[in-house]
Formats: sequence, structure tokens, C-alpha cells
Amino acid sequence: MFAVPLGDGAELRPLEPWQAEEFLAHMDRGREFVGQHVGLPDVVGDLDSARRWLQSYADRAAADTGRLYGIWLDGLLVGGVLFRVFEAGMGTCEAGCWLEPAAAGRGLVTRAARVIIDWAIKERGMHRVEWQVSSKNTPSINVARRLGMSRDGVQRENSLHRGVRQDTEIWSVLAPEWRSARSTP
Repeated sequence: MFAVPLGDGAELRPLEPWQAEEFLAHMDRGREFVGQHVGLPDVVGDLDSARRWLQSYADRAAADTGRLYGIWLDGLLVGGVLFRVFEAGMGTCEAGCWLEPAAAGRGLVTRAARVIIDWAIKERGMHRVEWQVSSKNTPSINVARRLGMSRDGVQRENSLHRGVRQDTEIWSVLAPEWRSARSTP
């Protein structure tokens, strides 16, 4: 297994089905916080559902249609980043994230997202990386900004989250923009 250091005792690693118990414990710690804007805690309620969700991403990785990585801080799983959509043939993907409250405000998601976006663009030749986020999720919007993404627009009331219609902002970065920003000191 590989681990990418993120600094400050944090690292990025693949998150796999055999880690379902650890993943469920992490979800239980952050269920309400994460669930404010993301449906993941509503899908992962017990060990079987945690294992199924992790397996769905293992299957996506095998099919080259998605990826899933955990963020560990001092050995404890505290969040993750993923490619919810990964269309290598089209050169487009959608990155996303979640984080439990104890790890918020440390820049972990931004650093982890930089690692996976860098890989997608440099190694896999992706041309466009999207970030879709609830208009009310200010921390995630700020991550998109720190990543140098541009706000493409808003899909009004396109998503139903816990019975409430919400707007989704679409942010993106194109490969030439990413390369240019990464080469500037």
C-alpha cells in the first residue's frame, strides 16, 4: 500500500473494503457534520453498508471509473477525497471530499485534493476536473477556490438532500490552468 504525506502528521492512502470497520467508526464520529451537505452518512449506516460503499469504489477503480482515498491524521481516518466520476476517454472527472469536524480547518482536504488532481492531470491526461458543491457548503467552495478552480455556474434546486431542494455550484479547473498555476512560484 502507498501513502502520500500531507504534512502535519497527515497522509493520503487508498480507502478499501477491508477497512470498513475503521470507515464506519469515522462516519459515526462525523455523521452529523458530514451530513450537513453530503449524502454519504445517509448511505453508510452499518458495517454491511460501509463495506458495500467501499466495494463500489473498489469496483470503480478496477473499471477505471472512480477512485477513493482516505485522509489519516496521526493514524486516525478523518476524511477522504475521491473521484466520484472518472471518464478517462473523455478526459473529465469530478473530485469531491468529506471531513469529520475534529480535522476541519487544517487544510487537509485542499492538500489531498491537490495530490489527486495533480495525478489525474499529469499521469492520466485529464483535461477537466470538476468540483460540484452545495451553494451552502462554504468550506467546500473555499477548497475549490484554493485549488484555483473557476465557478462555471449554478444548477438551481437540482439536488434533493434530506428532503430539501438545494442549488449545486459547478467549479472546474482545466489542465492548462492547473499546469500554469503549479509551475508559478
